[in-house]
Amino acid sequence: MTYHIPVMLNECLEGLNIHPQGTYVDVTFGGGGHSMAILERLNEKGRLFVFDQDIHAKDNLPSDSRITFIHSNYRHLYKFLRLHKAIPVDGILADFGVSSHQIDTPDRGFSIRFDGQLDMRMDTTSPLSAWEVINTYSREQLTAIFFKYGEIDNARRLSSAIKEAIEVNGSIDSTSKLSEVALPLSKGKGVKYLAQVFQALRIEVNDEIKAIEEFLEQTPLSLKSGGRLVIMSYHSLEDRPVKNFMKYGITKGIPAKDLYGRYDCPWKLITKKPIEAKPEEIDQNPRSRSAKLRIAEKI
Repeated sequence: MTYHIPVMLNECLEGLNIHPQGTYVDVTFGGGGHSMAILERLNEKGRLFVFDQDIHAKDNLPSDSRITFIHSNYRHLYKFLRLHKAIPVDGILADFGVSSHQIDTPDRGFSIRFDGQLDMRMDTTSPLSAWEVINTYSREQLTAIFFKYGEIDNARRLSSAIKEAIEVNGSIDSTSKLSEVALPLSKGKGVKYLAQVFQALRIEVNDEIKAIEEFLEQTPLSLKSGGRLVIMSYHSLEDRPVKNFMKYGITKGIPAKDLYGRYDCPWKLITKKPIEAKPEEIDQNPRSRSAKLRIAEKI
């Protein structure tokens, strides 16, 4: 549990509506907190498939024949479940948050609290790191990333400052050097501004929004009728496609309607509004503050 404290654990378990003999998927295994709790509710016939693109997460795998670890991004959900002859499943859980372990490991470069490498790769075998983004992307590309994924209003000024610093120093090699360039442009926002900068880079490095959209599109094919989809998001860029998909059946664009004017959607909403962490949980785990939990059932 020290690897990553599971957010809204009881709410996630209730949302999955677990049957003891069922087959479930945790597509963001991480420290295994949610997965261990799911296993406790399964009998000897139950099965659990867990995904994680960070190979270090495998170190948290219990010795249990009911669990199968898949070293892959959740955007490949259907392919791997089909490979393991697991389709259809009874429930799918996704927690899009960065694990505590990743944030608290300086060399991973996810946190503004530590001086570390400009990395931010969730899959450490991926060729694209934050260093490549900062040092090789054009000013225009950086501006687009900071505006779209960080929602930074002075994205152009930030990109120009980064490129000017690279011209003077040859490169920006660490999280602290990047923070030194960005902080004077924060307009007094300080840490919040830096968090937006780091968020934008992390999303770009890991292609997070596209991966979420691809994952969501595969969930109706992977779930049984009556199966539950339980998803936790941490910012609007993640939550928006989840909300649209559960309500309309698409992640973006104009939703289709049938002859009776009803949306052509495979879901029944279990939560019309997202569930948020209780104050006592936020006190114990501040990272749960921004979490939004949405639950839908396949019709």
